[in-house]
Amino acid sequence: MNQILIGKGEQQVQLLAKYGNRHGLITGATGTGKTVSLMVLAEGFSRTGVPVFMADVKGDVAGLALAGITNEKTRQRVAQIGMEGYANEACPVLFWDVFGKAGHPVRTTISEIGPSLLGRILEINDTQAGMLEIAFKLADDQGLLLLDLDDLRALLGLLAEKRAEISSQYGLVSAQSVAAIQRAMLSFQRQGGQAFFGEPALELNDLLRTDLSGRGVVSILAADRLILKPRLYSSLLLWLMSELFENLPEVGDLDKPRMVFFFDEAHLLFDAAPPALCQKVEQVVRIIRSKGVGIYFCSQFPDDMPNEILGQLGNRIQHALRAYTPRDQKAVNTAAETFAPNPKLDVAEVISQLSVGEALVSALQEKGVPMPVERTLICPPRCRIGAITPEERASVRARSPLGSKYDSPVNRESAYEILSRRAMGREAGGSAPDQAGTAKPPERGSPFGDFLWGTKRRQGMVETLAKQAARTVGSQLGRQILRGVLGGILGGSRRRIKA
Repeated sequence: MNQILIGKGEQQVQLLAKYGNRHGLITGATGTGKTVSLMVLAEGFSRTGVPVFMADVKGDVAGLALAGITNEKTRQRVAQIGMEGYANEACPVLFWDVFGKAGHPVRTTISEIGPSLLGRILEINDTQAGMLEIAFKLADDQGLLLLDLDDLRALLGLLAEKRAEISSQYGLVSAQSVAAIQRAMLSFQRQGGQAFFGEPALELNDLLRTDLSGRGVVSILAADRLILKPRLYSSLLLWLMSELFENLPEVGDLDKPRMVFFFDEAHLLFDAAPPALCQKVEQVVRIIRSKGVGIYFCSQFPDDMPNEILGQLGNRIQHALRAYTPRDQKAVNTAAETFAPNPKLDVAEVISQLSVGEALVSALQEKGVPMPVERTLICPPRCRIGAITPEERASVRARSPLGSKYDSPVNRESAYEILSRRAMGREAGGSAPDQAGTAKPPERGSPFGDFLWGTKRRQGMVETLAKQAARTVGSQLGRQILRGVLGGILGGSRRRIKA
């Protein structure tokens, strides 16, 4: 199957699978059928053998995991559209959840997320984000793994206490800014966000799965709680999108995408985002197509997307907009102007007349040419429309092959454990060598050695921590710290650490 049936206007409207990586946009007012269109596309890509990732903001996308129920209304629409071989069936689904309640936990490490996205997640200002840059550089130089919030908290304590010495090496460190980051971390942790950081971290290959019959697995992220913290939600999806960009090889034009990524409530990505971030996202959207990934944004208004990104979205589904306010009227005009014109349709007028389940659709056809926009009756999904019960979700999750891999957290040795153990050993007068190696720390007299050892005879707790941390520089020679392309894309310094 090399095409996905979206619905029918004057004729059937198809999305060609080979242009599925040219990205798309699903827009419309609340309650006009955007979720059903999103499910039809996800279902279609899955049947074509393309893995799908999507967030479930309201809880109704989870219906993809169960077969639907045919009623008279569904049978009428199936006949009207001419859907041959229609039958109710479920999609192969994996459930994910940052909080680990409604799916497998989604985790990454502090080092992986990098200072740029971490600052956005914690909702700190630019000056405080600069302190994070210094903290990450210090950890990098000392070979310390930052896996969870405990690691970052320990490092920030060292940063605050040794700010004079660190300032001379890395740039001015402000105690007030460090304290503000610590308060932001406390608030983030109180809201349950600490579950996002740790191990085992999510592996991309587990999102690029097909089942035994060759259908693409649909990975559904439970986002009903996550959406209450919009910057964490948008940063998580941006991180996943960037991970795909960095790790997938160039493949050019394929018969079908390697993966399709749905970004629901997409306006949250650009709310209060600095221009530099928007520019980098535009670069990702433009280039990731050549890696076989299609990105489909879902939002209420077309002008929620910056013009530079809007111009990259070749496949469009526009549900009804009601022109009650000046903003609505502007959105209607924007939508009308961005479609390939159809002389038989007054797009600006039709947008406000569409009923639930209808949409204006334009998809790329042969040679990548957008078809003239058509007023389209959207196909009914084969899966269930609506939420599923906790028992049904638990049943689907129990069949997952990934439970043993992700459901139990792992807490291996990292910055917090190393610094705490060494501090305790030094306070007790011990001088045992590292378990990981016996490399000597920098000597007195060298700039780095003076910085770490200090110039006074008396050693307090912080001096001891710094002294002991220095010894990990030598012992970490077997650990490769790689800077990913994400550092260049998002203006941060993301690290991938391989033990």
